[in-house]
Amino acid sequence: MKIAVLAGDGIGPEVTAEAVKVLKAVIGDSAALELVEAPIGQAGVDAAGDPLPQRTLDIAREADAILFGAAGVPGDEQIPYAMRPGASLLRLRKHLDLFANFRPAIMFPQLVGASTLRPEVVEGLDLLILRELTGDIYFGEPRGFRTTASGERQGFNTMVYSESEVERIAHIGFRAARGRRGKLCSVEKANVLECSQLWREVFIRVGREYPDVELTHMFVDAASMMLVRAPKQFDVIVTGNIFGDILSDCAAMLTGSIGMLPSASLAGGNFGLYEPVHGTAPDIAGKDIANPLAAILSVALMLRYSFDRPDFDGKIQAAVSAVLSDGCRTADIFEPGSRKVGTREMGDAVVAAIRNPER
Repeated sequence: MKIAVLAGDGIGPEVTAEAVKVLKAVIGDSAALELVEAPIGQAGVDAAGDPLPQRTLDIAREADAILFGAAGVPGDEQIPYAMRPGASLLRLRKHLDLFANFRPAIMFPQLVGASTLRPEVVEGLDLLILRELTGDIYFGEPRGFRTTASGERQGFNTMVYSESEVERIAHIGFRAARGRRGKLCSVEKANVLECSQLWREVFIRVGREYPDVELTHMFVDAASMMLVRAPKQFDVIVTGNIFGDILSDCAAMLTGSIGMLPSASLAGGNFGLYEPVHGTAPDIAGKDIANPLAAILSVALMLRYSFDRPDFDGKIQAAVSAVLSDGCRTADIFEPGSRKVGTREMGDAVVAAIRNPER
């Protein structure tokens, strides 16, 4: 297993370090594991003058999988795009064609009280948001700034999808639903956007190849409402890049904290990038209080999708569940009666649970 470790900025290095500890614990055989570290984001600028150094891109391409932390700095949006630390991840996704972003939202029963929603709304929650990751308004051209005829400054972006882009994410979504509860909800804004009208047409056509999967459609505004009103109605949600960015963060909070959500970004085969959904959180960086469980659960997804080891995935999931049952909580999921721990202590607890599952 050759894994590129791109820890990045903010809390990225802290949570990635704990994820690596867990990876080593579950693999056991250190000879089977090759970890290659490389800078990205502001760390890439500091090391090589580029948020995505060529050497980092080469290391990522040569690896079997990528473990990513977070990238970006305060004031990122004021920096030209090519030198923006936070844009390094978008550039990496585009270079490696990591178009299928899996974001599961699972409610651990021990954390029902940490959710801001009523227990009956979130108990037993298990949904998957599949976000198309390399198209849409984030990458559409033309984009930029211009001056109108009246002399007013104007910013513009282009939302665009081709049939082939929609087809490939549709097939991934239907296959994912087929392996779960057989329900797929395609989310778009076809009542307003031509781009979304094409999206819906393609999903209907591709859906005929999967008669065993129930296909429904929902506008993104209605989907955002239903995610907080009745989220358990969803099995697999498939949506575009910008809508998926928003909806997946909404789904994160159903589980109690964005610090609990892992993700996998795949290129259509086994190669993928694995990262926690949260960002760099510079306000808590270096304080040993960040929740590493999303990064740790991202390792579990890596072992399942890139290395076909669902047994290792299961061991990590069981260890996280055991640690939560023991009452360990980082600050973001802390409840009265639980025990507050830091980033490193939470990682150590998961490692201990892997090594001694019968304790």
